[in-house]
Amino acid sequence: MSTKIEEKTVELCETIIAQPEMISIRKRIDTFMADASARGQYDALMGKGQELQEKQQHGQPLAPAEIAEFEKNREALLVNPVARGFLDAQEELHEMQHSIQKHIAKTIELGRIPRAEDLEEGSCGHGCGCH
Repeated sequence: MSTKIEEKTVELCETIIAQPEMISIRKRIDTFMADASARGQYDALMGKGQELQEKQQHGQPLAPAEIAEFEKNREALLVNPVARGFLDAQEELHEMQHSIQKHIAKTIELGRIPRAEDLEEGSCGHGCGCH
């Protein structure tokens, strides 16, 4: 990579971490990471979800009690404000990453700064015939 691109990439990264949204996201993630109870609740739910998914993939039926227990634990996680903050922060972070990656990919693909219509979902780019 050229020195100019590296320099601008560092500037972009500095801008991202300085955004109030990013500061809020980091705070909620850090709060969650410091809360052993919320992390345990989250890890247990993710583990149980993985276990149920593997059962389904192997053609094993899921018992109604298993599903009910999973849903009960899921609801309990969603009402935990620390866990809910973490889940919301994860989603916001994902959306931010997707937006940045999409802008960069479209810029490289098009050879110019993309316009709003270039970034619309379902748009294949110039000349694809779907417009």
